[in-house]
Amino acid sequence: MPEIKVLIADDHPLYRAGVRQVIEGVASMDVVAEVGDGEAALATIEALKPDLAVLDIRMPRLSGLQVVRELHRRNLATDVICLTMYDDEETFNEAMDLGVMGYVSKESAVDDVVAAIETVARGRHYISPSLMDLMVGRRARSQPASRDLPLQTLSPMERKVLKLIAESKTSKEIAEELFISQRTVENHRAHTSAKLGIHGSYSLLKFALENRARL
Repeated sequence: MPEIKVLIADDHPLYRAGVRQVIEGVASMDVVAEVGDGEAALATIEALKPDLAVLDIRMPRLSGLQVVRELHRRNLATDVICLTMYDDEETFNEAMDLGVMGYVSKESAVDDVVAAIETVARGRHYISPSLMDLMVGRRARSQPASRDLPLQTLSPMERKVLKLIAESKTSKEIAEELFISQRTVENHRAHTSAKLGIHGSYSLLKFALENRARL
C-alpha cells in the first residue's frame, strides 16, 4: 500500500510536533509538511497535493474551515481532518456540511489521529469517540422530511450508486462493482446530491442510510 502523504497545520509548534511524531511512527504514513497558519496550509496543499490535511479548526490568517472552502473552490482533492479543542455543535455541523472527513478532539489526538487518518484514507468518516454526542445531536435534529425528497427523479444508475453508498462503499469500490470509472461515480454522486437538494459528502451518506429500505 502506498504511503499516505499528510500535511499538519496548527499554530502551536510543540503540539504540532507531537502530532507529527505520532503520525511518523506509522510506516504507511509520511508527513510531507507542517505549517503554522491557514494561509500557509492552503499554499502548501496546493503545491504538494498531499492525500490528507490535518487542520486545526482555529488558526491565524485562515481558519481550518476557511481552508476547506478554498480547497473546494480550487478543486483540490486533499481530504481534511479537523482538530478541535471545542465541542461546539454549530462548528461541527458546518464542518460536516463542508465535507470534512474527520473531526478529532485535540485532547485525544495522540490516541485518535492515526485511526482517523487510516479511516479517512479508506474513504470513510472518523469522529473522535469523545465528540460522538455531536453526531448524535446532528442526527436527532435532522429533518424527518428526508422521506419526501424526490427519489423518483434519480436515474437507475444513480439509485444503484446511492444504494452502494448506503453500504458504506467508497467511490473506488463502487466503480469496481459497477464496472465504471471512479470519476463517473463522483459525477453520479454530485448529480444525485443536486437532485435531492443536499450538500456535502456526509449529507449524501446520511440520506442513503436513512432511506436504504427505499432504494
